[in-house]
Amino acid sequence: MSILAPTTTIADAFSALLIGDIPFRFTAYDGSSAGPEDAEFGLNLRTERGLSYLMTAPGDLGLARAYVMGDLEISGAHPGDPFPALMMIKGSKAGLKFRTPSAAEAVALVRTVGLANLIPPPVPEQEHLPRWRRLMEGFLHTPERDAEVIHHHYDVSNRFYEMVLGPSMTYTCACYPSVDATLEEAQFHKYDLVCRKLDLKPGQRLLDIGCGWGGMVRHAVEHYGVTALGVTLSAEQAFWAQQRIKEERLDDRAEVRHLDYRNVTEGDFDAISSIGLTEHIGLANYPAYFAFMRDKLKPEGRMLNHCITRSDNRRTSTGAFIDRYVFPDGELTGSGTIITEIQDAGLEVHHEENLRMHYAMTLAGWNKNLVDNWDECVAEVGEGTARVWGLYMAGSRMGFETNEIQLHQVLATRTTADGESGFPLRPDWTP
Repeated sequence: MSILAPTTTIADAFSALLIGDIPFRFTAYDGSSAGPEDAEFGLNLRTERGLSYLMTAPGDLGLARAYVMGDLEISGAHPGDPFPALMMIKGSKAGLKFRTPSAAEAVALVRTVGLANLIPPPVPEQEHLPRWRRLMEGFLHTPERDAEVIHHHYDVSNRFYEMVLGPSMTYTCACYPSVDATLEEAQFHKYDLVCRKLDLKPGQRLLDIGCGWGGMVRHAVEHYGVTALGVTLSAEQAFWAQQRIKEERLDDRAEVRHLDYRNVTEGDFDAISSIGLTEHIGLANYPAYFAFMRDKLKPEGRMLNHCITRSDNRRTSTGAFIDRYVFPDGELTGSGTIITEIQDAGLEVHHEENLRMHYAMTLAGWNKNLVDNWDECVAEVGEGTARVWGLYMAGSRMGFETNEIQLHQVLATRTTADGESGFPLRPDWTP
C-alpha cells in the first residue's frame, strides 16, 4: 500500500488509494500518469471539474458524472460501447475500489487537489434527483410520479430509439433462436414465444400492459388474429405506436392508449402480457399489480410476466447510477419473490424461464446500433445522453454476463375454484 506524500500528483494519489494494482493506463490533466503503458484501455481525467466530481461523489456516481460530462474519457473503447473496458476493469483484482485515506493522507490529498475541488460542481442535466429528495416530495409510484419517471426515461426521442433499438422498436430482452440470429429475428422470436405461451387464438382478446411502442400488440394481432389493447405511460411511445398501427392497417383490431394500466376499465381478457413493466412498479405495489391482472383475466385465462430480476431475493436497489440516470424509482428482486407474489395474488404458476444470456446478447446488439449511428444519435439527443445510454447498456450487459441480474418469464393462469386452469398436461409450445 502506497502512502500519500505531503505533495503529490493526481496519478500518485489515484494509485495510492486504489485497492490493488491499476489494470489500465491512468492519465490526468496535470500531466501525471500511472499504470502499465501498454494497457489496452485507459482512463483519462481531462479536467479539474472531473476531479471535483470524483472527489465529491466517490465511487460509481462520481465516475459517471465525469464520464457523462466528457471530463473522464475511456481510451481504447467507443463511448457507444465501453463494455470491453468495463469487463477488463471488473475482472481485474483492483477493479475500481478505493480505500479510505488516513487523516494525514486526507490532508495531503486536499493539498494536492485543492479545497476548491471539494465543492460539488453542478450535476449533468441527465441526472435525476436523489431518492431521498424524491421521497421528501411525496410517495413513490403514485400515478403522477410514475408518469413523470416514464417521461424521464422513454420520452427521449423516438428517432433516437429507432436508431438504437432497430426496426422492431422493442426495448426489452429478445430471445435468440440460435447464436447467429440477428437482433430483429430474436425480437420476433421473443414476441412469438410469448404468444405461444399465452396460447393465443383468433378472436381472443389480449391486454398488453406497459406496451412500449406496441410491438407485442402488433405481433399478436398480425400473426395470431387476436384483438389487442396496449397501454403505456409514455406519450411518445403511444403516438409512435398509434401511427405504426395505422400504417400497417391493424387499427380495426389493435389499439394503443396513453394510459396508466390501473385505469383500464375493460375486463374478461383471454390473456395478459406484461413485458418489461414490473421493474417500474415497486415491490410494495406487487400485490395490487398482480391482483389487477388476475381480476382482468377470464377464468382459465393466461398471464405472462417478463421482467429483469436479481440473482437473489435479498437486494432490491438498482444502484446510484441506474437510479439517477436511467430508471428512477426502479426496484429489482429475485424470481422467487416474483413467483411468490403471483401465487399470493391467486394465480397458478405453470412455467418460468430464465433468459439471462439472451439479454446480454440483446444489449450487445443495442450497443452496436449506438456505435454504428453514433454521430446521428449525438445530433439527436446530445453527447451526454448518448454517453449515458452507452454506459448504461454496457454496464447492464456486464451484469447479465456475470449473473448479477437475470431475466425471467413467468406464466400463470387464473385457475377456477374447482381447479380448472385450461393448461394442458405438457406445455403447448416449443420451449
